[in-house]
Amino acid sequence: MRSRAAESWFAPGRANLMGEHTDYNGGLVLPFALAEGVTVTAAARDDGQLELRSRQAAEQVTARLDDLAPGAVTGWAAYPAGVAWALRAAGYPVRGASVTVDSDLPVGAGVSSSAALECSVALALCSLSGVTVPRQELAAIAKRAENEFVGAPTGIIDQSAALLCTEGHALLLDCATGETAQVPFRPVMADVSAVVIDTRVTHALVSGEYAARRAECERAARLLGVPALGAVTDPRELSRLDDPVLRRRARHVVTDSARARAVAGALGKAGALGDAGALGAPGQRDVYQYIGQSLAEGHASLRDDFEVSWPAADAAVEAAVGAGAYGAKMIGGGFGGSVLALVPAERAEAVRGAVSDAFAARGWTRPDFLDAVPSPAARRLC
Repeated sequence: MRSRAAESWFAPGRANLMGEHTDYNGGLVLPFALAEGVTVTAAARDDGQLELRSRQAAEQVTARLDDLAPGAVTGWAAYPAGVAWALRAAGYPVRGASVTVDSDLPVGAGVSSSAALECSVALALCSLSGVTVPRQELAAIAKRAENEFVGAPTGIIDQSAALLCTEGHALLLDCATGETAQVPFRPVMADVSAVVIDTRVTHALVSGEYAARRAECERAARLLGVPALGAVTDPRELSRLDDPVLRRRARHVVTDSARARAVAGALGKAGALGDAGALGAPGQRDVYQYIGQSLAEGHASLRDDFEVSWPAADAAVEAAVGAGAYGAKMIGGGFGGSVLALVPAERAEAVRGAVSDAFAARGWTRPDFLDAVPSPAARRLC
């Protein structure tokens, strides 16, 4: 193998303001990129091999590109190997590479560490191979890797956030049409903090509960005669579903998609106030109070209608709001992971203390806290 210069690429994790489980239902989502993510350093190889290392894992994995197929690689390495497989399946002749992965994202915390890994590897492999792929297409290729190679039936939100978000904005994505809009999201201008609370309860989207929710949504859509639940805009249509479980599942999708549109509209108005406005201006604070209420409604819907919340998330939401947060909700696929809270800056320490105390009182592992700063999408570092 001839030695070649290495490149470094970074892809961020994401938090989701609104629109959980709406992506695979063809609805609206409103994520934003985090400052934290996955960095990949990669060098091209001439021998058709993919060599994978991670600073967070002990094992090294090597596989021939020609031998890649679903099930051929397992564990963390399935994500980068799946990306190489999916790129080749899409007709892009990526070459072998030696890849080293490093991450400052918690795994299984609902902040899309897997998509960040996929997208950083995808960009590195394309660059090393002299291949150009439009970012929306690359998001779909990375999603295929996760769905078919890894076996996790996720939607498109995570890869889209990693590749398409811009600094100081949330991404409004219509998952049915692929249309996007960059929505100003700068809570610091209203003297507000967006905080990710990692409950330290990990989740695994290849488990059966996530797939079961997706199957229930698909069944509800068939009974309603629509291609996907995102096509339903009037919640009254759901009365045609006789099964109360399917009706609740569909109600969450329809209302959370509507909340994503409403929150994006509110943020658009906040953006119109201008960054030059006074820090903590009442008009902007009002917008974030409204968004906080929407977060609370979204969490209740995920907890009661979609039934994907978990006790630590419910406790974190309750404690955060009780200590002065405008609102909070679980983010990600559910059954473990993180909560996103919008907190007035002057209440930040009180909220963190209240959540930590609530966990300690129950004998749970202390939660971690992450300042969620709306950040740029994936990019080359060197």
